[in-house]
Amino acid sequence: MASLRAPRERDTAAAHDQGVSGAFGAMSRYSLQRWRQGELGALPVILGLVAIATYFQTQEPTFLSSRNLSNLVLQIAATGSVAVGIVLVLLLGEIDLSVGSVSGLCSAMLGVLIVKSGWPWWLAILAVLATGAAIGAFQGAWFALVGVPAFVVTLAGFLAWQGVQLRVLGSTGTVNVFEPHISEIAQSYLPHLWGWALGVGAAGLYAVSLWIGQIRRRRAGLATAPVVVVAGRTVLVVALSLASVEILSRFNGVPTAGVILLGLVVFFSLLTTRTRFGRYIFAVGGNAEAARRAGVSPARIRIVVFSLAGLMAAVGGIIFVSRLTAASTQTGGGTFLLEAIAAAVIGGTSLFGGRGSAWSALLGALVIGSVSNGLDLMAQPPEIKYMVEGAILLAAVTVDAVARRSRAAAGR
Repeated sequence: MASLRAPRERDTAAAHDQGVSGAFGAMSRYSLQRWRQGELGALPVILGLVAIATYFQTQEPTFLSSRNLSNLVLQIAATGSVAVGIVLVLLLGEIDLSVGSVSGLCSAMLGVLIVKSGWPWWLAILAVLATGAAIGAFQGAWFALVGVPAFVVTLAGFLAWQGVQLRVLGSTGTVNVFEPHISEIAQSYLPHLWGWALGVGAAGLYAVSLWIGQIRRRRAGLATAPVVVVAGRTVLVVALSLASVEILSRFNGVPTAGVILLGLVVFFSLLTTRTRFGRYIFAVGGNAEAARRAGVSPARIRIVVFSLAGLMAAVGGIIFVSRLTAASTQTGGGTFLLEAIAAAVIGGTSLFGGRGSAWSALLGALVIGSVSNGLDLMAQPPEIKYMVEGAILLAAVTVDAVARRSRAAAGR
């Protein structure tokens, strides 16, 4: 019997080895083909995050600690939220330079409405969100209907809304906000059980969505990724999701602000990829004239997108107030605007319009936040931080430009 089993065992092992090598070969060929066509996806950003984490961990062993990673999530919550709105604008091939000032103005309004006017916290939040959306719609209409370039309109907004922010805050310049419901947004954590439920649920929804999407593409006769590639993505996302919950749970749990950011990213990802409105955004960003001839109203899409960008700027302002328990003249200022734009671009959203994802905001914010956090741990001066962030942004734009030429050469 032993003499009969040995060949079978060898055949089984050989088949297993061939299956494993074949799977890796299929993944490699598929990835290489997409890279040659300029379809880089999120891989460069993920590799960059791995390199950043590896470097700072070797320089400062506390970088990957649960406490520091929890702080990192809180640090990127406001920037990432605003970057989601920037992604939508970039998909149109436009830019919004006013989101930092709008965020600062909305934070000032929140503080004044709650502290000085005595508004209920929930009503003040609704008023602030409505204000951000209205400002964005106003700027979008000025650009789409009057014909003034978005760069100029939002640059004027960058200056004007800063002035309104100063007027709202008054001579004191700072309003302390100790309202407990507001503070809990960025200073509370999910219970451990809820955190695990969130991690498992998010991973499960991603897996189901990914596989359903592949099935629908196959039924429609469209090109699909090899099964092994889809399975690899599923395993990777599930592993990252559960590992993140495990690490954060070792400190205080999953930060509520991080859950809000993740929820916004998921919502706008579904909005842009699963709805007619999302397809219109890509159509207008790819070729506005072709979209118009197909029955799409570019002006309407642009107004709505800029309104959503203003709404996300207001969300960023609310998170700022919650984290700092105050609204001041510094909120939304400094390098905040540039970091929000850089996060969207570094995450993979094209400056040329028509290509990107809401997930770009999260990935780019993680890159910017990780670099800033790591350099702070190493006690590096601000000038080093600015130079490194500038170099990363230039590298991301260069990759985008090279990928765009590759796509053009491949006829995509």
